[in-house]
Amino acid sequence: MKRWLIAAASIALMAGAARAEYTLHILHINDFHSRVEPISANDSTCAPDAEAQGECFGGIARVATAIRELRDRLQADGQNVIVLDAGDQYQGSLFYTTYRGSDTVEFMNAIGFDAMAVGNHEFDDGPEGLAKLADGVGFPVISGNLDLSRSDLRDKVGDLVTLEVGGERIGIVSALAMDTPETSSPGGEVIFVDDVESLTADVERLTGEGVDKIVALTHSGYRRDLLFAETVPGLDAVIGGHSHTLLGDMEGAEGPYPTLVTGPGGAEVPVATAYAYGKYLGHLTLTWDDAGKLIRAEGQPVLLDASVRPDPQIAARVAEMGDPIEELKQRVVAEIAAPIDGDRVLCRVGECEMGNVIADAMLERVRGQDISIAVMNGGGIRASIDPGPVTMGEVLTVLPFQNTLATFALSGADIVRALENGASQYEDGAGRFAQVAGLKYTVDPGAEPGSRISEVQVRQDGDWVPVDRSARYGVVSNDYLRNGGDGYAVFAEKAIDAYDFGPDLADVLAEYLIGQGPDFAPALDGRITVIEAVADEAAPQAAE
Repeated sequence: MKRWLIAAASIALMAGAARAEYTLHILHINDFHSRVEPISANDSTCAPDAEAQGECFGGIARVATAIRELRDRLQADGQNVIVLDAGDQYQGSLFYTTYRGSDTVEFMNAIGFDAMAVGNHEFDDGPEGLAKLADGVGFPVISGNLDLSRSDLRDKVGDLVTLEVGGERIGIVSALAMDTPETSSPGGEVIFVDDVESLTADVERLTGEGVDKIVALTHSGYRRDLLFAETVPGLDAVIGGHSHTLLGDMEGAEGPYPTLVTGPGGAEVPVATAYAYGKYLGHLTLTWDDAGKLIRAEGQPVLLDASVRPDPQIAARVAEMGDPIEELKQRVVAEIAAPIDGDRVLCRVGECEMGNVIADAMLERVRGQDISIAVMNGGGIRASIDPGPVTMGEVLTVLPFQNTLATFALSGADIVRALENGASQYEDGAGRFAQVAGLKYTVDPGAEPGSRISEVQVRQDGDWVPVDRSARYGVVSNDYLRNGGDGYAVFAEKAIDAYDFGPDLADVLAEYLIGQGPDFAPALDGRITVIEAVADEAAPQAAE
């Protein structure tokens, strides 16, 4: 596999006399998801008037300012700084839909990252999409648990990188979520190997070369990062992404920043991640003694609110690139009376408003086609919608993947199997969790995977009745799930009379909202019941 050694003036600081202690500042983001423009408090694209009133967060121009100002200040003070991205720059807004990564390359180069981990969504346009990123940026893109020997990516994506910073070598190892073949499109020539084993081997390799400061840059999720810190010998820190986990001392945080985990050698290993969408910039400070032992880890994520002035040059470029899609974004397609909550955590662990609305919209669209059940993956829901006028841009932010409606028939037994798949990774907040219409079910997160679903009911003649496992039911879903995405192999293998080429799901949602009228307000109606006593312990976060 390819590896990188980088020694650049921008990161070679304090290259002089040895010091008893060595301190490194790591600035990091993760799961940016093409939020090139500023976002609202609900993580959707922020309206221009809200930006003018100081109510917006993030946006690539604000990220650029925050990184530049903090890096410049630290370097002026003689400090060592690196800038890392823990993956998933791709997918999530009309900028990705329009530019397919060209904007990502341009902005990341302008900011000056030092390394990036491959995220699962970097494969959304196949290996070619990742190749575009890796070829275009001026820094290494890495993932250590990918066997690329049969792929055209083999000379583009490395397994690790060694950065020379202030006279010291910093080893960066990496791993990507093992279920990426189910959540994206890496193709058959990209082979996944065990993440713990690959990280362990790469750390051993670096240690054998005399590197005694090693950081894992991963895209596997917070829970998996805690496992890496606990089990991989020689790791000094983990910088992660994928689960959009908020860490810090603010309300709603999943844990402290950094989270300290006792490693296999007994030393504490810090784990840090910085939520998502460019809303925060992570700032982790690590200090080693002269023997290469980590003795201190501290920091906090920096909220990128209106107090951070967007970089004017990048903001101008964002506006220029946004012109071709502005008309589509601003086209008002409906009006609603109340917000539709599409919170990514809620939609992956239970019934949520946006899940109900989308599933109802799917079922409404195929009315008259002998279809009575809709299934939507919670991970396909990417934002909420505020009350008032609804633009097509907002709809496309909720549903950015350009999935189409898929219709098919399925036995009652296979419907239950599909629901079991949806709940099989509940404790990880996986995106496969099933939002439904025409269906009711109960999930017990404390039961073993494969036996978590009970009380499955279907609508029959206006009443709710138990599902008949031997009966055949008409189902509507999206083409991604129908072809086995998110672990829904039962849809790919058991579907009868499947048709995957219906209208775009975003158009279906827009059409449904139009039909509901301006007084529409979403509601939860008990179609999914979660045994809460266990759920509260089992599902604190969600993976991307």
